[in-house]
Amino acid sequence: MDISILDGTNYFKGLLLLIRKDRKVSDPEVQLMMRIGKTLGFEREFCENAITEILENEHIVDAPPEFSSEGIAKKFIKDGLGIALSDEEYHSAEEEWLLSVARVNGLDPEWFREESSGAAERKHLPVRMEVDDLTLTYS
Repeated sequence: MDISILDGTNYFKGLLLLIRKDRKVSDPEVQLMMRIGKTLGFEREFCENAITEILENEHIVDAPPEFSSEGIAKKFIKDGLGIALSDEEYHSAEEEWLLSVARVNGLDPEWFREESSGAAERKHLPVRMEVDDLTLTYS
């Protein structure tokens, strides 16, 4: 699926906001964020700096991202659930924030609950992520 630069930026930034919800950034979260950044075409140094600085950066507005399509929003939430669970702790702040993303993007709360429940049953890092299906377009 092709996505705009704005959607790609919102995807990465939104997941950064998610990983700071529990006030710590775990190694699995760093690994996944680096992978996502690379897939979206962001420079390695940019990704490293953004991840390192996310806990202290007070200038980033903590608003849920709004995507151009329901399909992108669903992919984002599925990847967000994978990241939220990657440190083996699903914090209520992470769940609430992902639910707010679903609301802002007009997704059915029941769909979110089902996805959240299914993701919580998995006990491993995602091998395949939704972002793997996305390609940034520069037009």
